[in-house]
Amino acid sequence: MAKRVEICGIDTGSLPKLSHEEMMNLLKKAQNGDKYAKDQFVIANVRLVLSVVQRFYNKKESIDDIFQVGCIGLIKAMENFN
Repeated sequence: MAKRVEICGIDTGSLPKLSHEEMMNLLKKAQNGDKYAKDQFVIANVRLVLSVVQRFYNKKESIDDIFQVGCIGLIKAMENFN
């Protein structure tokens, strides 16, 4: 059973864990305009965003704001990855 950790209202245990091959396949499809693949790629990488949120969280900034910026960064990285 996956460890239940909730950050920004997201249960990290419910996030998918994909292989490198699966991630690269989703990335190629997403870059070719497949909206479902884009959504799945972002969901599969939310754990990465949450780990960065934890690292940079301080009391001056809202954790939800940091999470939103992280998700936007993830989407931009996916779209511009070559």
